[in-house]
Amino acid sequence: MIPRFNDSRDWFFHHRFGLFIHWGLYSINAFHEQEQWRLHVPSDKYVKLVEKFNPRHFDPYQWVSLCRDVGMDYICFTCKHHDGFCMWNSKHSDYNIMNTPYRKDILAELATACHKHGIRLGLYYSCPYWHHPAALNFGATHQLEQPKPGDSPDLLKYLDYVYKQVEELCSNYGEISQFFWDIPQGIKFPPLNDLIRKLQPSALINNRGYGAGDYDTPERFVPELGSFTKATEACQSVGSSSWGYRKNEDYFTPLFLMQSIDKIMAMGGNYLLNVGPDSDGRIPEESANILRKVGDWYKKVKEAFSENEIYKLPEHNNEEIIVTQRENTLYLHFTKGLQKTGYAFPALKCLPEEAVLLNNGKRVSSELTVLPQIAIRSPEPRLRIFNFPTEQMAEEVPIVKLVFKQLPP
Repeated sequence: MIPRFNDSRDWFFHHRFGLFIHWGLYSINAFHEQEQWRLHVPSDKYVKLVEKFNPRHFDPYQWVSLCRDVGMDYICFTCKHHDGFCMWNSKHSDYNIMNTPYRKDILAELATACHKHGIRLGLYYSCPYWHHPAALNFGATHQLEQPKPGDSPDLLKYLDYVYKQVEELCSNYGEISQFFWDIPQGIKFPPLNDLIRKLQPSALINNRGYGAGDYDTPERFVPELGSFTKATEACQSVGSSSWGYRKNEDYFTPLFLMQSIDKIMAMGGNYLLNVGPDSDGRIPEESANILRKVGDWYKKVKEAFSENEIYKLPEHNNEEIIVTQRENTLYLHFTKGLQKTGYAFPALKCLPEEAVLLNNGKRVSSELTVLPQIAIRSPEPRLRIFNFPTEQMAEEVPIVKLVFKQLPP
């Protein structure tokens, strides 16, 4: 079992599925959220995007409604990405949403919608800061190659600036449940995390900032199977190329994302799934449809991720199936799909009181039978479950719930 926090941060272990939202000036050209760096766009040219940013169709209540429909519990929003543009009314930077044609505090609007409808709000804040004259850190990644004319890199001056912005973010937008630093700078500066914990005691802090955080953040990959030993939140985007809005994106299939979510959650982790709204503030229909399909599956199988642990079933070496346990209930996660119509479990010598395919709520067949593969050494009847609707489950991760009077020792 992953150690709990035993305080207001424990929400993290009950609200397991979140919506990541990458949105900013980069949505205008629809290339990538790191457009300025990856395309070597001169800063004086990039900042002119401010004059074009006017998301007239932004409706935070639509975002929150989609989040709830999918079965998600929280939103993590990129209030400032690497380009340094602030999506809130910051008193410490003119490079913010109030100086665009939109002229309204995006973060304030989103915070109001989240708090009104019971969706927790997390904030993403980039450590690299391509707009601030003191921010360049030559020893870190994702930095502009050279200081801009007039810049004077000064780490202490920059950290003082970050402190003031963090104080602003943690003071003016109600309860914050998560603070997501990005791109570790290799610098320890405890006052920043201390400030967050002081102002927002319910907020978890990730491990990519200026000191030890509360949780780990594997990105775009699924670790090898095994229980996590620390609070963990994996993050992935519906698009394979970009986190921000991209025209002609190559989207992951809902099945691929279900497989990833299933494995991460079975191991005890949370999952943060990202979309990138377009420059008008709308979540693309392709992205929304993927979320809905994933959500339809997740809401049906959600109980398989509640207070469960990896269960090492004796004589079970089948990598196609992850087994998790809660009390006398086992959940069989067919992460790679149903590859046959029935499966045998040599370690189980009794019938379950209940055997249900969570995906459709229907019972699956079960019997005790002598298994040919182990009969020569053990002719005792063992559990077999069968008659799976393989064709119906081709686009979902099937999960079977088995309830026993008593599990094997």
